[in-house]
Parts: sequence; C-alpha cells; structure tokens
Amino acid sequence: MSLVAKRLQQAYDNAVVLPFDARSKIVIMSDCHRGQGNNGDNFLNNQNLFFGAMEYYYDNGFTYIELGDGDELWENRKMCPIIETHSDAFWIMSKFYRANRMYMLYGNHDAVKSRPSFIKKHCNHYYCDSVRGCLPLFPGIQIHQSLILEDSEKRRLFLVHGHQGNLLNDQLWPLARFLVRYVWRPLELVGFLAPTGAGRPNKKKDRIERELAAFADSKRQIMIAGHTHRPFFPKPGEGFYFNDGSCVHPRCITAIEIENSRMTLVKWLITTRKDRNLFVNRQVLAGPTEIASYFLP
Repeated sequence: MSLVAKRLQQAYDNAVVLPFDARSKIVIMSDCHRGQGNNGDNFLNNQNLFFGAMEYYYDNGFTYIELGDGDELWENRKMCPIIETHSDAFWIMSKFYRANRMYMLYGNHDAVKSRPSFIKKHCNHYYCDSVRGCLPLFPGIQIHQSLILEDSEKRRLFLVHGHQGNLLNDQLWPLARFLVRYVWRPLELVGFLAPTGAGRPNKKKDRIERELAAFADSKRQIMIAGHTHRPFFPKPGEGFYFNDGSCVHPRCITAIEIENSRMTLVKWLITTRKDRNLFVNRQVLAGPTEIASYFLP
C-alpha cells in the first residue's frame, strides 16, 4: 500500500459519519485561502462571489461543508486579521453554524486547525466593530480531517481535503509552512504569482489526482476532495473521484451540490444582464447525476 493510500485509509477509518437522504441539501466547497486583504490574499477578488453564493445556499436550506484550506494559515500567523478582513464571509458562515448546517475539514494550509487549543483560541468568538465587543463565531466547533456521508442503502461519499500522503504537505507541513511564510510570502507581496494549487505544475496535479482516484476506485466509493483546485466530475462508470475545485480561480468559484440524491458541479461568477447590470450568477457545469448510478454493478 502506498503512503497516500495508507494515509487516506487512516482518514477514512477515523471519519465522522453523517447520514443523508433525498431531503438533504449539501454544498461542498474548498480552498478559499482567505487571507488578510493584501497582495497575498488569493480570496480577495472572489469574496463577493462567495458571499452571494452563501446567501443562496443559506436561503435555500443547504448545509455548508468546507473541505479544507479555508483560511491561509501558512502565509499568515493569526486568524484575527483574516476574520476582520472577511467579516462578511465569517458572519454568514456563523449563521450556518448556529443553524447546525456547517461542517469544516482542515487541509494542509490550515492544518493548525487540527489542534483543539488553536480552535478554542481563534474560532469561538470574534471582535465586532459595530457592537464594540465580542460575538460568537463557531463556539465549540470540531474541525475534522474527514467526513463520510452515508445514505440508507449504506452508499458512502468520502470527503477529505486530498493532501494526505504528500510528505511536504502532510507529515512535514510545519516545514512547508516555514518556507511559504518566510521565503515565498515576501515575494508574493511584491507581485509574484501565488504558488498555491492553481500554480502547481500540471504533472504534479495529475499525479496527485491519479493517487486519489486509485484509492476511490479501490473502495468503489465516491470520494470528493479539493487541494488541486481543479474541478472534476466523472460520469457514472468513469470512476469515483470528484473534486470541487476552489474559490480562488481568477474568474469564478466552484462547488459540488447534493440535492434530491443527485450531485451537480456548479460555478459562481459575475455576469451581465441585458441592461448591463452585473450580478452573481450560478451556472451548472456538470450533472445533476443520480448518486445511486455510480454504484450500479
């Protein structure tokens, strides 16, 4: 068994299992890389897209699942400036959390969230300028490495960030964080392009995705990951590996929706009406496809 398969199996064995059925509405996003509003903040350009999408999902009764790398905690030391910069995003996420409709996983860029002491210090509350005091954020939240969605027929969807088994991003992530924070970040702040998932060489992303797909196919269970920032949505019979993409593409954010026991890959982008007014638009990229169709003999 390869290191990637071994680490994914450990994540699978320790995953929290959540039931879902035809009435469940779930949206899965990842790789927001929320930052501090400077040149290194890859989320900044898409913050309005994210808020518009989240309003839609909240109003329509969806549960929000974030598959890791939600916050850029390799380049940035503290959560507080990130929360202050993107207070609208955290405000609407806190609405999901209060309604028991939010789950978070950690990825490699926010692996520090695996530490309960960090969560207790940074995620229970935040300072709100409008009330000049602290308000609840995600009090008591547990941030997981992985989740499993399971229906009444025991069909399973394995949710994980996708960095597992990569030596630098997994076991040696503190070293990778050091290199990004003290070597790369000063270059990014003066205008160099970011080396996050979208900047990785295609051959490296291909290798990561082949390893993830091999694990999903070996278990014959759907796996939804992030990490590579490349959305992927196979047809039934073509495999079990899916990817929700990211929230840091220059022109859009992507997500996977689950509704009526079907999955859909969507993107959110700014488009123009006939009167030339701009609006946040949801477009279907693939699906909707019956989940059960992937498990047929």
